[in-house]
Amino acid sequence: MSDANTIARPYALAAFEAAQKQTDLKGWSAVLNTLTELLSHVDVKALVSSPRVSVDQVEGLMLQLCGQLSKEQANFIRVLAQAHRLNVATEIAQMYEALRAEAEKSEQVTVSSAFVLNDAQQAKIAAALKTRLGRDIKLSCKVDQALLGGIVIRMGDKVIDGSARTRLSELEYALA
Repeated sequence: MSDANTIARPYALAAFEAAQKQTDLKGWSAVLNTLTELLSHVDVKALVSSPRVSVDQVEGLMLQLCGQLSKEQANFIRVLAQAHRLNVATEIAQMYEALRAEAEKSEQVTVSSAFVLNDAQQAKIAAALKTRLGRDIKLSCKVDQALLGGIVIRMGDKVIDGSARTRLSELEYALA
C-alpha cells in the first residue's frame, strides 16, 4: 500500500495542479472517480494488466469508457496508461480528494450509529463538527448495530468514539 501511495502521489499532485489551473476541481474528481470505478471491474482490470493488450489499446479503451474529457484530462489518462500506472488510480483519486478537501476547506466525515439518524441529528452533528474543525462538513451516515448505542465519527485518520460498546469495554477494563 505504501508503495502504491508513493507511486500515486506525483500523479495526484499533477492532477490537482491541472484542476486548479482549469478551476475545475469537481470535474477532475468525477473523472478520477469514473476511472477508479472502471478499474474496479474484474474484466477491465484483467484487460488493462494483460500483456496481450497493447498500451495503445488500453489507452484508447480507457479514454472511450471515461466519456467526455477535457484535453488535459485525456492527456492525464494517456500518461497513466503509457506509464503502466492505471493500477494506482484508486490511490491517485484518494490523494486528489484529500488535496481538494484541503483546498475547499471541507472535510468528509463518516458517522456510524446504532440507529438511523434523523435530519435534525445529522444537522446538529455537522454544525458541531464545523465549529470544532472550522471546515465545511460533508456528512455520510451508516448504521452499525454492533455499536449498541452512541456514535462513532471518522474524519480521515481521526476517530471520535462515543459508542456504548466502547464505554462498556472501558468499564470492563477498569473493573478487571
